[in-house]
Amino acid sequence: MNKKIGSISIVLILGIFIFEILTQSSSIYDAISFSLGMWKNNIFPSLFPFFVISEIAINYGVVELFSELFKPVMQKLFRLNSASSFIFVMSLLSGFPSSAKYTRELHLKGLLNEHEASKILTFSHFSNPLFILGTVSIMFLNNKEVGLLILLSHYLTNIIIGLGIRNYHPSVNKNEKVSIKRAISNMHNKRINNKLRFGQIITNSLINSINTLLLILGVVTMFLVITTIIDNNLNLNSYFQTLLNGFVEMTQGLKYISLLDIPLKLKSVLSTMIISFGGISVHVQTISIISDTKIKYMPFLVARILHATIASVIVFITFDIWILFI
Repeated sequence: MNKKIGSISIVLILGIFIFEILTQSSSIYDAISFSLGMWKNNIFPSLFPFFVISEIAINYGVVELFSELFKPVMQKLFRLNSASSFIFVMSLLSGFPSSAKYTRELHLKGLLNEHEASKILTFSHFSNPLFILGTVSIMFLNNKEVGLLILLSHYLTNIIIGLGIRNYHPSVNKNEKVSIKRAISNMHNKRINNKLRFGQIITNSLINSINTLLLILGVVTMFLVITTIIDNNLNLNSYFQTLLNGFVEMTQGLKYISLLDIPLKLKSVLSTMIISFGGISVHVQTISIISDTKIKYMPFLVARILHATIASVIVFITFDIWILFI
């Protein structure tokens, strides 16, 4: 009986969506146009190069190189397999949801077990630095100094989370000193033993990267349409509407925050909260990417709630001092 109710509910929801798309076509069209523009101008240019480079790098032994060079950081600080250092560094540069893609690839290649993969996923959720310093600070908040504070708070909280869960399924690591010679040797051996030709590696990297980016486009568009339908049917004030949109689709929420008539400090706190949580859209992207693995999503969700809380508190406490001295 419950399954029948579920089936009927799905059909009703789909019917409502079709009705809204037909009757509110103008606002739906604007939402889709906005998502395509955001994907074309922000998401694709910032993620595509890193996705392609990361796949090539994995095939040519850069994971083995990073594993050796960053061994003390990952093993002693976070009690984690040193191969995860590749995910940490690349995610810092490229931003979410790339951490899910890198984690999935290393897990499927057997370099990380399911616990190690689930663990690194919780504290490698970094927003693209150019997005925070450019789009958020200049376009939305019109203040470079605030953008830097949000970036530092966002990054610092990830490290705090990593330290807080260091004893969650700690990896068994060898107490060896870092050896540059061994790092280069490991990278070289990986490249030599790779059975794929360079052309195959490039082709696979391009196909996989574009497929992932199209998945991201689809998820972002779907959630922008959902928020548009919610906005059209719920008579919410601008504050609740902004928070709802932000926790459903991050970029749209950040845009609405910038339009609120509230102090810059509160805008910065709310922006930090939404960026650190990522929005349900980013969570669905992450779930979709790791869906064919045993990597757990629940630790990631809990970490994002903590991330949003701690990072926004840091911004709230330090904002006045930061603005005064920077």
